Amino acid sequence: MPKIGILKEGKVPIDRRVAIIPSQAKYIKENFPGVDLVCQKSDIRCFPDEDYTSEGIELVNDVQDCDIIFGVKEVPLGQLIPDKTYFFFSHTIKKQDYNRELLNEALDKNIRLIDYETLTDANNQRIIAFGRYAGIVGAYNGIWSYGKRYNLFNIRRAHECFDLEDMKTEYDKIKLPKIKIVITGGGRVGKGAMEVLLGLGIRKVTPERFVSEDFNEPVFTQLNSRDYNKHKEGKEFSRSEFFESPGNFESDFYQYAKCADLLIACAYWHPEAPVLFTREDATHRDFKINIIADVTCDIEGSIPSTIRPAVIDDPVFDYDPTTGKEMPAFAEEGNITVMSVDNLPCELPRNASEDFGHELVNNVLPCLFGDDPDKIVERATIAENGKLTSHYSYLQDYANGKA
Repeated sequence: MPKIGILKEGKVPIDRRVAIIPSQAKYIKENFPGVDLVCQKSDIRCFPDEDYTSEGIELVNDVQDCDIIFGVKEVPLGQLIPDKTYFFFSHTIKKQDYNRELLNEALDKNIRLIDYETLTDANNQRIIAFGRYAGIVGAYNGIWSYGKRYNLFNIRRAHECFDLEDMKTEYDKIKLPKIKIVITGGGRVGKGAMEVLLGLGIRKVTPERFVSEDFNEPVFTQLNSRDYNKHKEGKEFSRSEFFESPGNFESDFYQYAKCADLLIACAYWHPEAPVLFTREDATHRDFKINIIADVTCDIEGSIPSTIRPAVIDDPVFDYDPTTGKEMPAFAEEGNITVMSVDNLPCELPRNASEDFGHELVNNVLPCLFGDDPDKIVERATIAENGKLTSHYSYLQDYANGKA
């Protein structure tokens, strides 16, 4: 009988999220015959231990005797248990230098490593993610940053609120002038950001109206790839070509940068794709954006001002585009204020965990413990039996320290 262990997060800084909340743990025990489940004791989890025991879930000091272990963030090397199946965000599939040792540890310890980021359906669409809450908190933080920069209003930070409903009680305190806000990206993250702006009563307008009209109220527009990228040869934009050959395109974002006050960046960026704008662009007198909430947080990626990740307790810094240097937050009007927290869902851990666990229970566990005709779990398995699987053999040079 397979035994599931819900892991206590061990990464520092701490993460209060959990992959399976108490009510979902109870549901698993009742609806997956033959599956046992325990929860490792934790003093940092957003759902206290008592919430699990009240649902009839056994608490344990360790998960040594579990077969399948569910965490959220990377497991510290010394805490990985040999010969187990692990689910967590490994941050290895893009050959991230800082997690090379983690991948090698999984291989050396004969761990079956399954990454949530690689769990996709037959159409290659992700079936489990925290993206919605990254967008929600990112947009809220962007509005918070605007209020702080111009001393317009004081609202609690998202992490100071009990949950999303509590955070929404702050909306009535927010009074914005007739600013223009631009969101890039239309996936889970972008939709989460739009939830906040619509919840604040900010009107959505088309990209065309955004750049050509003035408004007597705050407005926002949401941009897809075709709105701010153009073919280098003047050809019609093709979504499939853009994703297959992003190097064939160049940025057309500047038209929005000339009229937007706040940018909420939620779009996935490929290193071969055009950057959104350059540092030189940001020095021009008609470049208007002065606050950027970079939800994607690609360091030195599509947005030159995102020079480092920020942390929840200190979420913003200023960027001087003339020097490319970081400055103290809200230091000078000529700077760009950057919000670049890289673990935004952690600010609303209860809601983020509940939604994530719901997707895990409904989209992943049936494939793990039953039939898996689309090979969802198989395709998401990075390592097994001490080797990289065929889908991830491209990581071998990375594991060997050659990439």
